[in-house]
Amino acid sequence: MPRMARLGARGGGILRLLPLVFRVLGFKGTAIVVVLVVGYAYFSGDLQRFLGDGGLERSQSGSSNQQVKQSVAEKQLVEFVSAVLADTEDSWNELFRQAGKSYREPQLILFRQAVATACGTGSAQIGPFYCPSDQKVYLDLSFFDELKSRHGAPGDFAQAYVIAHEIGHHVQTLIGISAKVHKAKKSLSQVEANRLSVKQELQADCYAGIWAHDAKRSRQILEAGDIEEGLAAASAIGDDRLQKQARGYVTPDSFTHGSSKQRVAWFNKGLSEGTLKACDTFTAKKL
Repeated sequence: MPRMARLGARGGGILRLLPLVFRVLGFKGTAIVVVLVVGYAYFSGDLQRFLGDGGLERSQSGSSNQQVKQSVAEKQLVEFVSAVLADTEDSWNELFRQAGKSYREPQLILFRQAVATACGTGSAQIGPFYCPSDQKVYLDLSFFDELKSRHGAPGDFAQAYVIAHEIGHHVQTLIGISAKVHKAKKSLSQVEANRLSVKQELQADCYAGIWAHDAKRSRQILEAGDIEEGLAAASAIGDDRLQKQARGYVTPDSFTHGSSKQRVAWFNKGLSEGTLKACDTFTAKKL
């Protein structure tokens, strides 16, 4: 059985968040298709305010209006992403229950090119991101191709890691960390705010590791090579590596997500220890 295939093999149960509703939304500009869960609505806001609190990358773009049909590959991707999302719910529902709390499940929005969110307009260039204001995860359908072709991180578990990272931001929102970080940034210099963002992002990486730890221990869905794929993805989207690729040099003070080494280390920490306490990046002496 292919890696992570057990997720998809769970059938209707793993897709309990769904049915996903496929709708083509019209905008003026470039053609986009938005794959929605039931109940999606439009909001206005400033996406840039929150990207440091939830996105893997940065940028912004406009939207449009032409119909674009889904490919078979996209439909399969939707099923896989939905399965991973539902499996993260299995983990976090149980972890919250053990802590005497209730886990509020996020919604997943899949889109092409541009999408309106409660944090403002998001684009494919942003990469996957989480909006704290509407508690939804946004994922452009083309990102996983880019993860493989541009960043050299192929594989199902590499994709699962990306999703689990964004769910990590949702967990931060539920337990109050996102609000504290957002408030603290208002009184900080840009460099200091960037350093705080790095701590938040590395914690989300650690939370992704917690999910992997629980999925492996409780449901045995991981196979040989899966963890290596996740580590490769964490390394591929480190600030140092992305900056080196984009402009040939690295500026550590501008990091907002952490270096490749840091991202791998904190994902590994969550994977090995499997507890929220282990993921306290904010008081860690060394990141």
